[in-house]
Amino acid sequence: MVEKMIKEVIIVEGKNDIHAVKRAVDADCIATGGFALASHSLEKIAQAYIKRGIIILTDPDSAGERIRNFLSQRFPEAKHAFVPKEDAIAKNDIGIEQASSEAIRNALVKVRYLEWQPSGEFVWSDIMHYGLTGTQDASAKRAIVGAKLGIGYANAKTFLQRLNHYGVTRAEFEQAVQ
Repeated sequence: MVEKMIKEVIIVEGKNDIHAVKRAVDADCIATGGFALASHSLEKIAQAYIKRGIIILTDPDSAGERIRNFLSQRFPEAKHAFVPKEDAIAKNDIGIEQASSEAIRNALVKVRYLEWQPSGEFVWSDIMHYGLTGTQDASAKRAIVGAKLGIGYANAKTFLQRLNHYGVTRAEFEQAVQ
């Protein structure tokens, strides 16, 4: 479990997300302010990236994914943490601020690097074979497996990309789908 201060700076979307992370762990955070990403915010993130490294922890929704993709391209050696969608919903809202401290800590324990040269370990037939697409409960299965692997929830196509881009091994995958 995450116990001591986290060396990297955690990048979240808003001030309430910062409060949620600080309740969960001892860490410095920077808020992007949503997708607007003001130049002063990007400068702060760039300095943190150079000096300490960053962990991108955006909301498990489409806006959060767009912010994650933008930051990933700008900061290619950033680490990534994902709070499962079902652990980030409360009061008809979704976000890191809605997540429990335990869910945030669990996400930070499973931090992964984005590998720009995908492994190619996984192919579409793997997704189909394990019922992660094309079945009634495929979405729920992807959510469970994504949480176990620390790569978050995604549609089948994005899930396959995450398996190959976030360094998931065949052994990890097979254990998660069991």
